[in-house]
This record gives sequence, structure tokens and C-alpha cells, in this order.
Amino acid sequence: MQLPPEKVETLVKDHYRKVYRFALSLAHNEAEAPDLTQQTYFALATKEGQLRDSTKAKSWLFTTLNREFLKLRRHTNRYTDFDSDSLADAGMLTIDANACRRSDAALVMNALKRVREIFRVPVALYYIDDLNYRKIAEILDIPIGAVMSRLSRGKEELRAKLAIDLQNTEPAENIIPIRRVSGS
Repeated sequence: MQLPPEKVETLVKDHYRKVYRFALSLAHNEAEAPDLTQQTYFALATKEGQLRDSTKAKSWLFTTLNREFLKLRRHTNRYTDFDSDSLADAGMLTIDANACRRSDAALVMNALKRVREIFRVPVALYYIDDLNYRKIAEILDIPIGAVMSRLSRGKEELRAKLAIDLQNTEPAENIIPIRRVSGS
């Protein structure tokens, strides 16, 4: 069963950004994230028979991306961290609300990349990609209880990393706690 080209194109348009963000959260490397994303869509194009229900395309893409990432990790010993640009380096004296949000997001992403991978992946899927426990369990091929445990431990680790980072920021910077926002 082959998906029609227009359906594949629609799936790319609908999910590319989220797949790329997930790839970036896994790889922490702006050079590897596009490669992982392209490899995922290559798998869609060559193995589309595995995608029986196009309404579950997002889960299929995330599962495939996670497997591609794990395969890449097994084949390489070197791991390069993603080096994000810091707004603090820009030397701005006044920062608008959007810049504050980007700064907060950069702070959280910087802390998230230092969370152990076993916990980082479920946290990224839950908060960044807004997936529920069941979808995360399907993508990672683990029981829901393991997802809940890893999320709990991952959030704890993330809080600890953020606490350290916040101690190193200037008090004038208002850091807004990041919460999961459903439906947006």
C-alpha cells in the first residue's frame, strides 16, 4: 500500500516543523537535526506501507525519528552538543517581551540538553511536542508506567539544572516558569 504523493506532501507540510524540533532536541546539533529529519521522511517515502493509518502519522514519524537517532548513536562514538546562541551575548540593555520568551526558552533548552537522554526524550516529547503519555509510550516502545517515571525523574533533573542556571543569571532577568500549554 503506497501513499499518494500529495498525501506524503501534506504529511511533510503538517509535521515537518515538529519532527525537526524533536530531532534537534535529541541530537542537540543543528547539523544533525536536518539529517535526522530527512532520514525520517525518507523512511516515510520508502516504507509508507508501514503507515496504515495516516491519522497516526505524527506518532509514526516520531517513532521512526527516535529509531533513526538511536541507530545513529549506536554507529558513532562522538557526540557533539548543540551550541545555542545566547541573547545575553547580544549585549542588549532593553529586551521586549518576545525576546524574554526566547531567552527563557533558550535557558530551558540549555538545561534540557544536559538532562540524561533516558529522561530528556520523554520530557521533550511531553513539553515540546505536546504528546500524551500513551503516544510517548508508543513512540519509545515502553510501558506507560515507565513514561510516567521517566517524566517525573526528567522534570526533577530539569528543575535542578534550571536552578543552577538561574543562580548564574543576573537578578534583573525575569525568568518566567515554563508550563505545558495545551491546545495552543
